This record gives sequence, structure tokens and C-alpha cells, in this order.
Amino acid sequence: MKLLRLYLVINFILFFFLSCSNKGNIPVSTPQNKSKEITIFHINDQHGKLDNFSKIKYIIDKEKEQTTVIVVCAGDIFSGNPVVDNYEEKGFPMIAIMNKVGFDISTIGNHEFDYGETILKDRILQSQFDWVCANVDMNTTGIPEPNEYKTITKNDVKVTFLGLVETNGKKDAIIPSTHPWRVQNLIFQKYTSVINKYSQLKETVDADLYIALTHLGVSTDTYIANNYPYFDLIIGGHSHSITNTIVNNTPIFQAGSNLNYLGKIKIILKDKKIESLTYNLIDLSTYTNFDSTLKSLIDTYNEDANLDEVIGYAETNHTRSQVGYFYTDILRNKMNVGLTFQNTGGIRASLNEGDILKREIYTIDPFNNGSVIYTMTVSEIKNFLKGSGTGFYYSGGTIEQQGNDIVIKNDNQEILSDNFSLTIGLNDYIPAVYDSYFTQTPLYKTYTTAEGIIDYLKNNTSPINYTSYNNYFKFE
Repeated sequence: MKLLRLYLVINFILFFFLSCSNKGNIPVSTPQNKSKEITIFHINDQHGKLDNFSKIKYIIDKEKEQTTVIVVCAGDIFSGNPVVDNYEEKGFPMIAIMNKVGFDISTIGNHEFDYGETILKDRILQSQFDWVCANVDMNTTGIPEPNEYKTITKNDVKVTFLGLVETNGKKDAIIPSTHPWRVQNLIFQKYTSVINKYSQLKETVDADLYIALTHLGVSTDTYIANNYPYFDLIIGGHSHSITNTIVNNTPIFQAGSNLNYLGKIKIILKDKKIESLTYNLIDLSTYTNFDSTLKSLIDTYNEDANLDEVIGYAETNHTRSQVGYFYTDILRNKMNVGLTFQNTGGIRASLNEGDILKREIYTIDPFNNGSVIYTMTVSEIKNFLKGSGTGFYYSGGTIEQQGNDIVIKNDNQEILSDNFSLTIGLNDYIPAVYDSYFTQTPLYKTYTTAEGIIDYLKNNTSPINYTSYNNYFKFE
């Protein structure tokens, strides 16, 4: 009997010793029939905005105390805040802050290409989170190739993200909506050309959850849900939408823009299927708690940017379209040309009544586009306006449609003949997109369009009021 007891004691000791010595080395898997929980926080289209990241970090850190968390971005992290866009190393503050918040992954948005190849390379190398995009090839540029997809595993929960970016930037090319000259060495494919390759990805990588992390816009996300029903859910960007919907049994989410909101998706999984999902769109304008350390760093970036110099005065509030009229008129005077055009998408903000600050102009026009001058006949201008298929703000005379024709008049309301020549001033994005209509070599100015506006306002003290103007033309 004593020998039996001794045998049992020795075996228990050996079992205990072996269990302890292997602790941490033997993976412990969650049984397949046991539920798993994950919280996914998402943002999109922050366009350089930094201030609310201190609130986001506070919210995320609190959630991490309770459950497994993944933090994602659906693209367009740059272009829209001069603190980020005009920093000595363009874009650096945005990546630095996202690193500190603890982002896990981001898809590439069209405005990630705005700074050009070298700077995008630097920002990707700076990132401590993964990038995904299945329809871009960085070619021989030296820009680190993003993952087509990435599986993130946290606490035995495997989540796979497939990245996709829009390619609607130019009618006769497959590129994102960015300056064409800044992506001329990269290769893009339409998302429809690649998405079918990943139809079985969830099974291939044995993921618990398969997510399309897209920068395509909500209408395209809806199309994907209806026609490519591979995904457990879609987290999107590009259209700046507030989206919380289900299409063809696929939840689709988008959290607005400019870091006004933070999306929070709480998911319970069982047997690799969503058992329950709850969604909360957090309005950061009403949220009061923040991470004080991160706020201090953001405040330093804001203060060091030196963007609060007063350069002019607006007599009243201006809508975006009224800013378009103001913008083209000031450029026409600055560039000393007969006619100026501005694409509507190049005006990114309204203008408030009162002092005009340098930061406001850089916010209105964040893209660092160059200023160029062409000499064109009226006939060539008409062909451009008809063929572009889009609308433009303009300054210089009057442009009207009469039936199937366009009539261009000078400031004295005299009709200009088709062979009359005009000097045309505009940002270099427009001739890059519509290059078939701008075939000459332009005169390049030494300043960006934003710098030209700032310089003109500094040297001309007349108050700004363009609320009575209606200088917009689109050929119908």
C-alpha cells in the first residue's frame, strides 16, 4: 500500500514539474465550439487631422483592458492638414501618432500617393503597422510592397484583411485619384481584376474572420457585397460616408471623415462565423477623455507649424463653391493670365468670416500642386471643357453653353472667336489628368497654387467677398 502511495506521489510530482516547465511553450488553442470575442476600431479619410487621436488612444486603451482589440484604417491618411502636409518630412506627424495609438493595419488610399514616391517610401518604412493593397505594384520604385492581404492573430483570434484601392483617377488610365505625375512609375489594376483570386482566402489561411479593408467608396463596397460574397464584413473609405448597413448578409461600415468619428465593432465568433455583432459610432466631438501624453505631442506639432499668421480678411462666410470663385480670381491676378480654372475636388474647405490665416489656405488647397501657364485658342479651351466631362470653377470673362456650343466672352462681354488666343493659369494636376487637351510645354511658376494665393493676399489688403459670384461651368 505504501509503495502504491509513493508511486502516485512521484507521478503527480513529475506531471506537475513537466506542466510547469512547458508553460508558455505549448500553444493552448481555443476549442472550435467555444465563442471568441474581438473588438475592431476603425477610421478612414482622416486627411491629416491629428487632434482627436488623443481621444482615440484613450478609448482603445480602455477597451484593451477588457477584450482583444484590432485597430484599422481604411486609407487617405494624408492631404488636408498643413501641420502634416507641410511638415519638413511630409506626413511624418501622422505616422508617428498612428504608431503611438497602436494601429495594426491600414489599406492604401488614393491620397497616400500625393507626396510622391520618395516620401511614400519613407512613410511606409516609418510605420509600425502593416499596409495592405492587392491591386498595386510598386514596381521598381523602391517603395516597400504592401501585403495583398494580412492575417493578424491576437489571443487565438485570426483576422485576415484584404486591401483594395480605387483606380478612377484618369479616364484613359488605371490609377487612383491623385496627381498622375506622382504615380507614373507604379502599376495598378482594377479591383475587379484581382478580387476573385482571394475568394477562398479565409479557408486557405484558416481565419476566424475575413474582412475587406477597402478604399473604394460605399457604392463599390455595396457592389462587392452583392457580387463577391466572400467577406464576413467590409470596412471602407473614400466616399467619406457614415455607413452602418448590411447588404447581402455582409455588414458594411465607414466612419465619415476628418477624424470626426471612431467606429467600434464588437464581434462574438463561433465556429468561424459571426454569432453576434454590435456597432457603435463614437462622436469624438462630444467625447471628453483623452490620453494626456499623446495630446501634448499633438499640441507640439500644431504649435511648431507656425500657421496662424494673418494674411487677409473675409467679409463673410464662404461656401466651398464661393471659395472656388475666390481662388480662381486670386490666381488669375497672381499669375497675370486671361483665364484660370480650378477643379472642384481641389477645393477642400470653406472659408470663415474674419481674419484669413495661412493654415486656412493650405487646408483649402493641401495638395502642393504646381502653378502652370498655357497659351490656348478659344477652340482648344472649348474642346477641353467638352471633352473633360467635368465641371470647373473659373475666372476671366464669362463661359456659357448655348445648345451644343460653348460661348466664351471677355470681361467686356464680347464674344471671343475660336482662333483667339488666351493665357490659361491652373494647377498642374488638371493638365496631368486631361493631358490630351494640354499638349504644349507649359510655363512653370516657382510657387504652388496655395503659395501663390498666400503671397497675393499678403500683398493686397482688400477684404475678400465672393458670395455674389457664380463662376462655374460644366458642359452638359
